[in-house]
Amino acid sequence: MHAVILDAASLGDGIDLSPIRERVSRLEVHDFTDRDEAVARLEGAEVAIVNKVVLDAETLAALPHLRLICVLATGTNNIAMDEAERRGIAVRNVAAYGTASVAQHTLMQLLALANRLPRYQRDVAEGRWGKSPFFCLMDHTTLQLEGKRLVIVGQGELGTRVGELAGAFGMEVVFAARPGAEQDARPTLAELAPTADVISLHCPLTEASRHLLDADLLARLKPSALVVNCARGGMIDEIAALDALRAGKLGGLAVDVLPEEPPRDGHPLIDALSEPLNLIVTPHSAWISPEARQRIVELTADNLSRPLQD
Repeated sequence: MHAVILDAASLGDGIDLSPIRERVSRLEVHDFTDRDEAVARLEGAEVAIVNKVVLDAETLAALPHLRLICVLATGTNNIAMDEAERRGIAVRNVAAYGTASVAQHTLMQLLALANRLPRYQRDVAEGRWGKSPFFCLMDHTTLQLEGKRLVIVGQGELGTRVGELAGAFGMEVVFAARPGAEQDARPTLAELAPTADVISLHCPLTEASRHLLDADLLARLKPSALVVNCARGGMIDEIAALDALRAGKLGGLAVDVLPEEPPRDGHPLIDALSEPLNLIVTPHSAWISPEARQRIVELTADNLSRPLQD
Protein backbone atom coordinates (compact mmCIF):
# COMPACT_ATOMS: atom_id res chain seq x y z
CA MET A 1 0.00 0.00 0.00
CA HIS A 2 1.50 3.31 -1.17
CA ALA A 3 0.92 6.15 1.29
CA VAL A 4 1.86 9.82 1.26
CA ILE A 5 2.00 12.20 4.24
CA LEU A 6 1.40 15.72 2.96
CA ASP A 7 2.12 17.84 6.06
CA ALA A 8 4.27 15.85 8.47
CA ALA A 9 5.75 19.04 9.93
CA SER A 10 2.37 19.75 11.54
CA LEU A 11 3.22 16.99 14.04
CA GLY A 12 6.35 18.83 15.17
CA ASP A 13 9.84 17.52 15.85
CA GLY A 14 10.79 14.29 17.59
CA ILE A 15 7.88 12.16 16.35
CA ASP A 16 8.51 8.54 15.37
CA LEU A 17 6.68 7.63 12.16
CA SER A 18 7.70 3.97 12.27
CA PRO A 19 4.22 2.74 13.37
CA ILE A 20 2.89 4.12 10.05
CA ARG A 21 5.85 2.86 7.99
CA GLU A 22 5.30 -0.65 9.32
CA ARG A 23 1.76 -0.75 7.93
CA VAL A 24 2.43 0.39 4.36
CA SER A 25 4.69 -0.88 1.59
CA ARG A 26 5.85 2.60 0.63
CA LEU A 27 5.69 5.89 2.50
CA GLU A 28 6.52 9.31 1.09
CA VAL A 29 6.82 12.12 3.62
CA HIS A 30 6.45 15.82 2.85
CA ASP A 31 6.82 18.42 5.59
CA PHE A 32 4.53 20.96 3.88
CA THR A 33 2.22 20.81 0.89
CA ASP A 34 0.41 23.69 -0.74
CA ARG A 35 -3.11 23.05 -1.85
CA ASP A 36 -2.14 23.10 -5.54
CA GLU A 37 0.66 20.57 -4.95
CA ALA A 38 -1.57 17.86 -3.51
CA VAL A 39 -2.56 16.16 -6.76
CA ALA A 40 1.01 15.79 -8.01
CA ARG A 41 2.25 14.44 -4.70
CA LEU A 42 -0.62 11.98 -4.32
CA GLU A 43 -0.51 10.69 -7.88
CA GLY A 44 -0.60 6.88 -7.79
CA ALA A 45 -0.99 6.76 -4.01
CA GLU A 46 -3.67 4.64 -2.37
CA VAL A 47 -3.51 6.46 0.97
CA ALA A 48 -3.35 10.19 1.71
CA ILE A 49 -2.29 11.14 5.24
CA VAL A 50 -3.06 14.78 6.03
CA ASN A 51 -3.59 17.13 8.90
CA LYS A 52 -4.77 20.46 7.51
CA VAL A 53 -4.11 20.22 3.76
CA VAL A 54 -7.38 20.74 1.89
CA LEU A 55 -8.49 17.83 -0.27
CA ASP A 56 -11.44 19.28 -2.16
CA ALA A 57 -13.72 17.60 -4.67
CA GLU A 58 -11.57 18.64 -7.63
CA THR A 59 -8.47 17.16 -6.01
CA LEU A 60 -10.18 13.87 -5.19
CA ALA A 61 -11.52 13.62 -8.74
CA ALA A 62 -7.94 13.73 -10.04
CA LEU A 63 -6.80 10.80 -7.85
CA PRO A 64 -8.36 7.59 -9.19
CA HIS A 65 -6.08 5.31 -7.17
CA LEU A 66 -6.89 6.90 -3.80
CA ARG A 67 -8.73 4.53 -1.48
CA LEU A 68 -8.16 5.95 2.01
CA ILE A 69 -7.61 9.34 3.64
CA CYS A 70 -6.19 9.31 7.16
CA VAL A 71 -6.60 12.64 8.93
CA LEU A 72 -4.01 13.41 11.61
CA ALA A 73 -6.65 15.20 13.67
CA THR A 74 -10.25 14.91 14.82
CA GLY A 75 -11.76 17.47 12.46
CA THR A 76 -12.38 16.50 8.84
CA ASN A 77 -13.58 19.88 7.58
CA ASN A 78 -10.61 20.06 5.16
CA ILE A 79 -11.85 16.96 3.31
CA ALA A 80 -14.64 16.96 0.69
CA MET A 81 -16.53 14.28 2.60
CA ASP A 82 -19.45 13.95 0.18
CA GLU A 83 -17.10 13.56 -2.76
CA ALA A 84 -14.99 11.02 -0.88
CA GLU A 85 -18.07 8.96 -0.12
CA ARG A 86 -19.25 9.18 -3.72
CA ARG A 87 -15.90 7.87 -4.93
CA GLY A 88 -15.69 5.13 -2.30
CA ILE A 89 -12.73 6.73 -0.52
CA ALA A 90 -12.72 5.93 3.18
CA VAL A 91 -11.93 8.83 5.56
CA ARG A 92 -10.60 8.03 9.03
CA ASN A 93 -9.69 10.54 11.70
CA VAL A 94 -8.23 10.27 15.20
CA ALA A 95 -9.86 11.23 18.48
CA ALA A 96 -9.03 11.40 22.18
CA TYR A 97 -5.30 11.53 21.48
CA GLY A 98 -4.69 14.67 23.53
CA THR A 99 -7.06 14.36 26.48
CA ALA A 100 -4.38 14.66 29.15
CA SER A 101 -2.54 17.43 27.31
CA VAL A 102 -5.61 19.58 26.61
CA ALA A 103 -7.08 19.05 30.08
CA GLN A 104 -3.78 20.14 31.63
CA HIS A 105 -3.69 23.25 29.44
CA THR A 106 -7.29 24.07 30.34
CA LEU A 107 -6.50 23.90 34.06
CA MET A 108 -3.39 26.00 33.52
CA GLN A 109 -5.49 28.72 31.91
CA LEU A 110 -8.17 28.46 34.59
CA LEU A 111 -5.64 28.74 37.43
CA ALA A 112 -3.80 31.62 35.78
CA LEU A 113 -7.03 33.57 35.32
CA ALA A 114 -8.22 32.81 38.85
CA ASN A 115 -4.98 34.15 40.30
CA ARG A 116 -4.90 37.15 37.91
CA LEU A 117 -1.51 36.02 36.64
CA PRO A 118 -1.54 38.19 33.48
CA ARG A 119 -2.13 41.34 35.54
CA TYR A 120 0.33 40.55 38.33
CA GLN A 121 3.05 39.58 35.85
CA ARG A 122 2.59 42.93 34.16
CA ASP A 123 2.75 44.74 37.52
CA VAL A 124 6.01 42.98 38.43
CA ALA A 125 7.55 43.65 35.00
CA GLU A 126 6.62 47.35 35.28
CA GLY A 127 8.25 47.69 38.71
CA ARG A 128 5.10 48.12 40.78
CA TRP A 129 6.09 45.45 43.32
CA GLY A 130 9.31 47.28 44.07
CA LYS A 131 7.34 50.45 44.80
CA SER A 132 4.75 48.78 47.05
CA PRO A 133 4.44 50.32 50.55
CA PHE A 134 4.43 46.78 52.03
CA PHE A 135 5.59 43.27 51.11
CA CYS A 136 3.00 42.28 48.46
CA LEU A 137 0.62 43.52 45.82
CA MET A 138 -3.13 43.07 46.23
CA ASP A 139 -4.53 45.29 43.51
CA HIS A 140 -6.33 42.52 41.63
CA THR A 141 -8.77 40.34 43.54
CA THR A 142 -8.08 36.65 42.99
CA LEU A 143 -10.65 33.85 42.85
CA GLN A 144 -10.35 30.88 45.22
CA LEU A 145 -11.65 27.93 43.23
CA GLU A 146 -12.81 25.79 46.13
CA GLY A 147 -16.58 25.88 46.33
CA LYS A 148 -16.95 27.76 43.03
CA ARG A 149 -19.13 26.49 40.20
CA LEU A 150 -17.52 25.33 36.97
CA VAL A 151 -19.92 24.94 34.05
CA ILE A 152 -18.54 22.69 31.32
CA VAL A 153 -20.05 22.54 27.84
CA GLY A 154 -19.25 19.10 26.46
CA GLN A 155 -19.34 15.92 28.56
CA GLY A 156 -17.15 13.82 26.31
CA GLU A 157 -13.81 12.37 27.35
CA LEU A 158 -12.11 15.75 27.49
CA GLY A 159 -14.84 17.64 29.32
CA THR A 160 -15.16 14.80 31.80
CA ARG A 161 -11.40 14.84 32.48
CA VAL A 162 -11.40 18.61 33.02
CA GLY A 163 -14.25 18.14 35.49
CA GLU A 164 -12.25 15.51 37.38
CA LEU A 165 -9.22 17.79 37.66
CA ALA A 166 -11.35 20.74 38.75
CA GLY A 167 -12.92 18.53 41.39
CA ALA A 168 -9.48 18.13 42.96
CA PHE A 169 -9.61 21.88 43.70
CA GLY A 170 -12.98 21.48 45.38
CA MET A 171 -14.99 23.02 42.56
CA GLU A 172 -18.63 22.18 41.96
CA VAL A 173 -18.74 20.80 38.42
CA VAL A 174 -21.92 21.08 36.34
CA PHE A 175 -22.32 19.96 32.72
CA ALA A 176 -24.52 21.99 30.40
CA ALA A 177 -26.66 20.44 27.69
CA ARG A 178 -24.94 19.91 24.37
CA PRO A 179 -25.75 22.82 22.03
CA GLY A 180 -28.40 21.81 19.53
CA ALA A 181 -29.53 18.75 21.52
CA GLU A 182 -33.01 19.80 22.49
CA GLN A 183 -33.74 16.37 23.94
CA ASP A 184 -30.89 16.72 26.47
CA ALA A 185 -32.36 16.73 29.98
CA ARG A 186 -29.55 18.86 31.39
CA PRO A 187 -29.96 22.63 31.73
CA THR A 188 -28.66 24.80 28.91
CA LEU A 189 -25.66 27.07 29.20
CA ALA A 190 -28.00 30.06 29.09
CA GLU A 191 -29.84 28.69 32.12
CA LEU A 192 -26.63 27.98 34.03
CA ALA A 193 -24.80 31.17 33.07
CA PRO A 194 -25.96 33.38 35.98
CA THR A 195 -24.63 30.86 38.53
CA ALA A 196 -21.31 30.10 36.81
CA ASP A 197 -18.02 31.19 38.31
CA VAL A 198 -16.11 29.58 35.44
CA ILE A 199 -17.21 28.38 31.99
CA SER A 200 -15.04 25.96 30.02
CA LEU A 201 -15.88 24.89 26.46
CA HIS A 202 -15.18 21.35 25.22
CA CYS A 203 -17.68 20.65 22.45
CA PRO A 204 -17.43 20.67 18.64
CA LEU A 205 -17.99 23.82 16.60
CA THR A 206 -21.35 23.49 14.87
CA GLU A 207 -23.99 25.94 13.76
CA ALA A 208 -25.63 25.36 17.15
CA SER A 209 -22.45 26.19 19.06
CA ARG A 210 -21.16 29.04 16.91
CA HIS A 211 -21.07 32.21 19.07
CA LEU A 212 -22.50 30.17 21.93
CA LEU A 213 -21.14 32.87 24.21
CA ASP A 214 -22.51 35.96 22.55
CA ALA A 215 -23.20 39.42 23.97
CA ASP A 216 -26.55 38.37 25.40
CA LEU A 217 -25.17 35.36 27.25
CA LEU A 218 -22.09 37.28 28.43
CA ALA A 219 -24.45 39.85 29.95
CA ARG A 220 -25.97 37.07 32.09
CA LEU A 221 -22.65 36.19 33.72
CA LYS A 222 -21.34 37.40 37.05
CA PRO A 223 -18.85 40.24 36.52
CA SER A 224 -16.25 38.00 38.19
CA ALA A 225 -16.86 34.99 35.91
CA LEU A 226 -13.98 33.41 33.99
CA VAL A 227 -14.27 31.95 30.49
CA VAL A 228 -11.88 29.38 29.01
CA ASN A 229 -12.04 28.17 25.41
CA CYS A 230 -9.78 25.27 24.43
CA ALA A 231 -12.35 23.92 21.94
CA ARG A 232 -12.67 25.83 18.67
CA GLY A 233 -12.48 29.45 17.65
CA GLY A 234 -15.86 30.93 16.85
CA MET A 235 -17.64 29.42 19.84
CA ILE A 236 -17.17 32.75 21.60
CA ASP A 237 -18.02 36.12 20.15
CA GLU A 238 -14.49 37.32 20.90
CA ILE A 239 -15.29 40.97 20.28
CA ALA A 240 -18.23 40.92 22.68
CA ALA A 241 -16.10 39.08 25.26
CA LEU A 242 -13.30 41.63 24.89
CA ASP A 243 -15.77 44.47 25.33
CA ALA A 244 -17.10 42.83 28.51
CA LEU A 245 -13.56 42.33 29.82
CA ARG A 246 -12.63 45.95 29.21
CA ALA A 247 -15.86 47.13 30.84
CA GLY A 248 -15.26 45.06 33.99
CA LYS A 249 -18.25 42.83 33.21
CA LEU A 250 -16.12 39.70 32.77
CA GLY A 251 -13.51 38.53 35.25
CA GLY A 252 -11.13 36.88 32.80
CA LEU A 253 -10.84 35.30 29.38
CA ALA A 254 -8.44 32.61 28.13
CA VAL A 255 -8.48 31.17 24.62
CA ASP A 256 -6.27 28.64 22.89
CA VAL A 257 -8.14 28.95 19.60
CA LEU A 258 -9.24 31.67 17.19
CA PRO A 259 -11.66 31.60 14.25
CA GLU A 260 -8.79 31.82 11.72
CA GLU A 261 -5.54 30.00 12.41
CA PRO A 262 -2.85 31.06 12.09
CA PRO A 263 -4.13 34.64 12.54
CA ARG A 264 -1.99 36.11 9.76
CA ASP A 265 -3.99 39.33 9.76
CA GLY A 266 -3.94 39.57 13.55
CA HIS A 267 -6.93 39.53 15.87
CA PRO A 268 -8.39 42.00 18.40
CA LEU A 269 -7.64 39.61 21.30
CA ILE A 270 -3.97 39.51 20.32
CA ASP A 271 -3.88 43.30 20.08
CA ALA A 272 -5.48 43.51 23.53
CA LEU A 273 -2.62 41.57 25.15
CA SER A 274 -0.81 44.89 25.45
CA GLU A 275 -3.61 46.16 27.72
CA PRO A 276 -3.83 45.58 31.50
CA LEU A 277 -6.49 42.87 31.23
CA ASN A 278 -6.96 39.42 32.74
CA LEU A 279 -6.54 37.92 29.28
CA ILE A 280 -4.60 34.91 27.98
CA VAL A 281 -4.18 33.91 24.34
CA THR A 282 -2.17 30.77 23.59
CA PRO A 283 -1.33 29.63 20.02
CA HIS A 284 -3.51 26.49 19.72
CA SER A 285 -0.90 24.73 21.82
CA ALA A 286 -3.08 22.77 24.27
CA TRP A 287 -2.63 19.56 22.28
CA ILE A 288 1.11 19.71 21.55
CA SER A 289 2.67 17.56 24.27
CA PRO A 290 5.05 14.98 22.72
CA GLU A 291 2.89 12.22 24.15
CA ALA A 292 -0.24 13.52 22.42
CA ARG A 293 1.53 14.03 19.09
CA GLN A 294 2.98 10.52 19.16
CA ARG A 295 -0.43 9.13 20.01
CA ILE A 296 -1.75 10.62 16.75
CA VAL A 297 0.75 8.50 14.85
CA GLU A 298 -0.23 5.38 16.78
CA LEU A 299 -3.94 5.93 16.17
CA THR A 300 -3.29 6.63 12.49
CA ALA A 301 -1.37 3.34 12.26
CA ASP A 302 -4.42 1.62 13.75
CA ASN A 303 -6.58 3.27 11.07
CA LEU A 304 -4.25 1.91 8.39
CA SER A 305 -4.61 -1.60 9.82
CA ARG A 306 -8.40 -1.69 9.58
CA PRO A 307 -9.90 -3.32 6.48
CA LEU A 308 -11.21 -0.80 3.99
CA GLN A 309 -14.60 -2.44 3.70
CA ASP A 310 -15.60 -1.82 7.36
